[in-house]
Amino acid sequence: MAGEFELIARHFTRAGRPAAPGVVLGVGDDCALLAPAPGQQLAVSTDVLVEGRHFLSTVAPERLGHKALAVNLSDLAACGAAPLAFTLSLSLPRGDDAFAEGLARGLFALADAHGIALVGGDTTAGPLTIGITVLGQVPPGQALLRSGARAGDRLWVSGRLGDARLALEVFRGRVALPGEDFEAVRRAMELPQPRVALGLALRGVATAAIDLSDGLVGDLGHVLARSGVGATVAVDRIPRSPILAAQAPSLQHTCVLAGGDDYELLFTAPAAQDEAVRAAGARAGVAVAPIGHIEAEPGLRLVDDAGRPVAFAERGFDHFA
Repeated sequence: MAGEFELIARHFTRAGRPAAPGVVLGVGDDCALLAPAPGQQLAVSTDVLVEGRHFLSTVAPERLGHKALAVNLSDLAACGAAPLAFTLSLSLPRGDDAFAEGLARGLFALADAHGIALVGGDTTAGPLTIGITVLGQVPPGQALLRSGARAGDRLWVSGRLGDARLALEVFRGRVALPGEDFEAVRRAMELPQPRVALGLALRGVATAAIDLSDGLVGDLGHVLARSGVGATVAVDRIPRSPILAAQAPSLQHTCVLAGGDDYELLFTAPAAQDEAVRAAGARAGVAVAPIGHIEAEPGLRLVDDAGRPVAFAERGFDHFA
């Protein structure tokens, strides 16, 4: 069993590696020193993952490290911000070397893929909890916000929704899937891919954006509230995997509308920007699909392909529910 400082030195200090761009001083002092590019604004986001609330005890440490950073990078993506650096606060029941090594491996693999460095944090004993603060940069006036949606905008989503919730339903024993299908949806749940490249490509194109962490209905509600508008969503047009599409319609609706843990981008753009949106998706290598439109009348209306109302009572994930 390793002590606190031994654990940090062994698994979370990367001596001899060049600093990431914008990092003047990283791990080792009381504060990190960062130098954002001239004229850039800092974008800052924090997420805390608690065992039993945000992840299962069965998740592999490497996948947990990936997801802990991915959910924070997803917030930067939703703002159109380029990642710069991150900090890690880690509470562990004990100084478990094997766990820490796996966690660090997953964490740093994703960090390296996005060219960012761990620049500080804290470690203590306690229930397994991972807190990450990520810092990014964005040119003034170019950040994607929740408050910019306007009546007449098209509503878009990236990727496919619902597989993470379907995996959770398997873990709960409510759904049975063949081994390969279960592993596919489990990857969606445990290894989300932050859409950073898409967020950057949407600067100057999208009018509003949010990442889908708590379910489409709940997260879209935040955009509508901040923008003072309403929306109609064509539920049947929400992209989903063939695995989810083979399930009962009621389960599909639960997964794509209120599942959470998708970490795709939900965004709005004027209809005149349709081609620019598709081009942004192509540059980022991410599929994008229109699923509805923004309206002046407040509220969220769910319809099928024929325009008939779809009844749905769930409102998305609530940390205190």
